[in-house]
Amino acid sequence: MTIDTRQLNRLKPTLVMAQNKHNFTKSEIKIQYYILANPENVIYHSLTELSEASNVAEATVLRFFRKLGYKGFQDFKLLLAQELTAEVVPENSNSYKEKVKVNMIQALENTHDGIDENELEASILAISHSNDVVIFGIGASGIAALDMQNRLMRIGKNVQVIIDSHFQMMRATTLNPHSVVIAISLTGGTKDIVDSVKIASEKGAKIIALTNYVKSPLTKYAHHILLGSAKEHPLDSGSLVSKIAQLYVIDLICTGLSLSQIERAQMIQQEISENVSEKLY
Repeated sequence: MTIDTRQLNRLKPTLVMAQNKHNFTKSEIKIQYYILANPENVIYHSLTELSEASNVAEATVLRFFRKLGYKGFQDFKLLLAQELTAEVVPENSNSYKEKVKVNMIQALENTHDGIDENELEASILAISHSNDVVIFGIGASGIAALDMQNRLMRIGKNVQVIIDSHFQMMRATTLNPHSVVIAISLTGGTKDIVDSVKIASEKGAKIIALTNYVKSPLTKYAHHILLGSAKEHPLDSGSLVSKIAQLYVIDLICTGLSLSQIERAQMIQQEISENVSEKLY
């Protein structure tokens, strides 16, 4: 029996799985068991992480959700998050200020502790030595990409930021082994980014992934991986806490580049300050 999409959106994902359990294969039963045992973890998983955790191939996991009537794993996660949220008693509204502060501090500390020094230095070196640096980002990650461009321009590094998926595909096609692509994606599963990075990789470009998931479709093509720690809740996509971790990693790269060519960076910064000051009263 095929479930109508409108009806599916009204049903709890756990109920949808229960209603279809008699049609599951052995592998699909393993996926269901893992989800039911770890729902709070699943909503933060990437497709690759769920695949490994349930010991089932990624293609099988994807077929499982489509068999249930969902567009994919992200669609399922969103509805599962809604189901879990509905079961939680709201917190005291007076505590949200403290909670936001604690979450931001925790995200920074975890990202600081989780950054691989060798990966960071290798990424800085690759960017420093390339005259063809391109940054890919979409949505909230596109905003981070633009911020990175601003930081890099201020130290004299000219880069191109592309936040449109069609232009990303076109630009990826023109890359070569001397190019560097900085791909920014919190989940590492944004299809448009992954598709463009795949092309860039085939062209020989060096790929640097800024993501929160070490195991994701994006990291399969990455030469260097710089990890943030704040994984997003499906109902809170684009949260400031996640951006803080993302911007911290970007700041590390830009500061490292500045220190590697400090005299030139200081000269550029001085000239920019002087030119910008003329725009102020």
